[in-house]
Amino acid sequence: MGQNYITKNGLEKLKEELELLKKTKMPEVIERIARAKELGDLSENAEYQDAKDEQGFIAGRIAELEHLINKSHVIEQKNNRDYVDIGSTIKVTCDGNKFTYTIVGSNEADPAQGLISNESPIGRSFLGRKKGDKVKVRVPRGEMECEVLEIE
Repeated sequence: MGQNYITKNGLEKLKEELELLKKTKMPEVIERIARAKELGDLSENAEYQDAKDEQGFIAGRIAELEHLINKSHVIEQKNNRDYVDIGSTIKVTCDGNKFTYTIVGSNEADPAQGLISNESPIGRSFLGRKKGDKVKVRVPRGEMECEVLEIE
């Protein structure tokens, strides 16, 4: 995998999630562990085991978020409308259907919201293209013929 790209908005969302986990979720689970310990025998204490499992999950997610935040390259919005780049929002037609996509880094991708990874087949196909360019995009169901209508 190449560079981890992220928009400023995406970076803020990661930071918000990290803060929530550190300041709210982790203290809550630590409190649950303390309460469960008061119940006695930990070897047969399901509440304790559940809380410890959740603590491990939260700690793992915190480490993952810290890594993403520290290693990601923030995409500067350049207002370049000459060609498609990471951070561009594009309007396209594919096989007669109109779509609006924003090309983002893989950690921010959410196809249901129109956020397409620069590493996905669709994202890679549009990178560097200009308004009016036609491309063939390989997708699981075959190949689509697409045209770039607008670049924002």
